[in-house]
Amino acid sequence: MADTHLDLGGLQALLEKARSLTIACVGDLMLDRYIYGEVSRISPEAPIPVLRARRMVAMPGGVGNVARNVAALGATARLGGVAGDDAPGTELGALVAVEDRIEDFIARPPAAATIVKTRYVSGGQQLMRLDEEEPVIGAFERDDVFSNTSAILLSDYSKGVVTERLIRSAVWQAQNAGIPVIVDPKGRDFARYGAVDVIKPNASELAGATGLPVETDADIEAALPALLEATTAKAIVVTRAGKGMSLMRRGGPVRHFPGRAREVFDVSGAGDTGLAALGLALGAGASLEQAVQLAILASGVVVGKSGTAVVTPAELIEAEVSQHAGATLAKVTGLDDLAAEVEAWRAQGLKVGFTNGCFDILHRGHVAYLAQARSWCDRLVVALNTDASVRALKGEGRPVNDLDSRAVVIGGLASVDRVTAFDDPTPIRLIERLRPDVLIKGADYTREGVVGGDLVESWGGEVRLAAFSDGYSTTRTIETMKGSA
Repeated sequence: MADTHLDLGGLQALLEKARSLTIACVGDLMLDRYIYGEVSRISPEAPIPVLRARRMVAMPGGVGNVARNVAALGATARLGGVAGDDAPGTELGALVAVEDRIEDFIARPPAAATIVKTRYVSGGQQLMRLDEEEPVIGAFERDDVFSNTSAILLSDYSKGVVTERLIRSAVWQAQNAGIPVIVDPKGRDFARYGAVDVIKPNASELAGATGLPVETDADIEAALPALLEATTAKAIVVTRAGKGMSLMRRGGPVRHFPGRAREVFDVSGAGDTGLAALGLALGAGASLEQAVQLAILASGVVVGKSGTAVVTPAELIEAEVSQHAGATLAKVTGLDDLAAEVEAWRAQGLKVGFTNGCFDILHRGHVAYLAQARSWCDRLVVALNTDASVRALKGEGRPVNDLDSRAVVIGGLASVDRVTAFDDPTPIRLIERLRPDVLIKGADYTREGVVGGDLVESWGGEVRLAAFSDGYSTTRTIETMKGSA
């Protein structure tokens, strides 16, 4: 995948490839419990709310949640961590066992105790978190977890599993196999992670490791080089909540990837989801830029859920389609707003192109025509005949697709910057108002026969004729459909 942009087709191909991957997920493991209830009064014993419990949900947490997200996205997850031979450990093992796409590589040393985090929730808000953990939980030495995998994810919650020995083993095996290692770090000493492919701190962790502010893009552009210089990692990806993510490769510039506007319900586990998405994408051969975009998409979906949640391929595709549809609809513009935009483009020194047509049933010829038109300008405006105008030109039964549908489809093309409509027999009023620099029609016209061509040339613009792909037309498509009916 050489392209750095992850579009809908690329997302679908990546998710399909993920089904054949095995990802090693190793790190600090815990049991996450959520107790949901209602608060209707304050305790008479102390100024605290009284929670009336209604239900309890338990799931693997920490690196267990990373593995759950990898599995939910379609890959096989190898879960490596440490749990105790105790009741919470038994419960955790049972939860892992019912996950079809998670392979259990959990170590259970005699002295270990299972970490348990219990969150008390009412009205969508966490009231309190109770942590049960011992300072030392035992070593993890099952290096076979890394064999025959497509990527290695290390989830460090500073509980003792992600040791220097484990890191060295992961990096050595990854280098021999030619697969990436991605670390979700903890603490201030990021140099301890060695020559991993990606370290993924959040903004607070970046600030703690560098002692630098991280509020603005400019802050990030100073902090990332400082952190990269202090490590031997190949790249740093910092997660910035609603601001998105920023990336810096060793020797390259900082790149910012904006977040996607989502309603935030619960941020628990969003970092685990982001780590899973990064590893899945890189394991599938995506570029780091594409992996970051997948992580932003996945994290944006999971924060809209309650508890330590996961994201499915269907949810990612739905989110991408919704985002794409929103961007497409934003291209459909009324004449007054469009005229202001065109004027702003012109003030920036951009060349504005204009073409028009019915574009009833989009076919290969249309796509090629509009791509060629866009190659002659910096911004391309497409004016569509209204339904009544199409009917007057083409007869009853046309258009097959109404104006709104045609506008959304045309707006979905990368070659098209804005879409508007006109009801007159010709687009001359639009041409006079917008004053395009390039007027484009099909090669079946002559320059002299292009409506508005003399006007465009009078203010220094030009008329261009775009070639049509032979054998493609809406009329022919309709006839073919009738013949096969």
